[in-house]
Amino acid sequence: MSPLRNFLVASCFMMATAGSAIGGPVMDEIRKDDRLVCLVNTNSPAFSVPDSEGVYRGFNTDFCRMAAAAILGDASKADIRGIGFSDSMKTIVAKGAHMASRSITRTGTRDANPGMRFVVTTFFDGQGFMVPRNLGVTSAKELNGATVCAEEGSTTLLNIADWFSDRGIKYRVENIADKTARLQAFFSGKCDVLASDRTALNSDRLLADDPEAYVILPEVISNEPLTLLSQPDAELEKALYWSFQVMLNAEALKVSSGNVDKVVADLANQPKSVQRLFGQDSAAGEMASQIGLPAEWSYNIIKQVGNYGEVYDRSLGTEDYGLERAGTANALFSQGGLMYPQPIR
Repeated sequence: MSPLRNFLVASCFMMATAGSAIGGPVMDEIRKDDRLVCLVNTNSPAFSVPDSEGVYRGFNTDFCRMAAAAILGDASKADIRGIGFSDSMKTIVAKGAHMASRSITRTGTRDANPGMRFVVTTFFDGQGFMVPRNLGVTSAKELNGATVCAEEGSTTLLNIADWFSDRGIKYRVENIADKTARLQAFFSGKCDVLASDRTALNSDRLLADDPEAYVILPEVISNEPLTLLSQPDAELEKALYWSFQVMLNAEALKVSSGNVDKVVADLANQPKSVQRLFGQDSAAGEMASQIGLPAEWSYNIIKQVGNYGEVYDRSLGTEDYGLERAGTANALFSQGGLMYPQPIR
């Protein structure tokens, strides 16, 4: 029995018992099937890539595991499936998956769709351009007459239309839905430019035979809040939102997968904010119960998946990917970013 459970079993038993029956139909289905179906990109280095055993790993996949750890107590119960961009939203609307964590931008039009819910932004991105280095281009303003490969059905097409039109730059677009075909068209020279979110471009560059032969131009032409998507279910939405807040709070409080057992073993001597993170507060404990989460939900997230900084560094801060976080929107609010931990209480 974990150190946290020694405390919570006695103090939260009644609340956890009452909360176990609470939930919307999607949450009920997740608990009944004892699995959470989560959609990710099929091949996006650092974000979601299948390993040698076919298990998806990467930044986005960890939010699937976060949800499974919080709701089911076991991160491995996330059934992670690779899928194309347009199909991911269609699958959520058709109730073929519980959630998606695959770099989907939240927009007003998409948010208006009653068949899906945008829950919480896990990464703030922006759209950019990648070109072959031998093209000799150093700015997107030099792309007059270029052929641009872009993903059908994405916000990319609208953004590039606005950007080029505003500057009177002529271009031609190759609108290709399938990622493999789109990259093949770009790497083979059918397109002069690949347009996408800059994180996606960074990933796509690593798929080239010679990544150094390609360069990402400096312009960032849009705001792209990449957000977790779920089926409409108030309890599931709350579970995802507050699970992400646990990860942000844990980072801010310097609680990690490596020290969490030590922290909860001495919980009575920890700061009140840390105690509340683990439910050692009547309001915080009741919150989990009312959402329908197990008493150890926050411990399970941190222990099995980690805090937000751990997840970021593990996938995006690697030597291969090397995506700087300091000074960007994805830093904690206390460090000048937009990641604002909301109170667990």
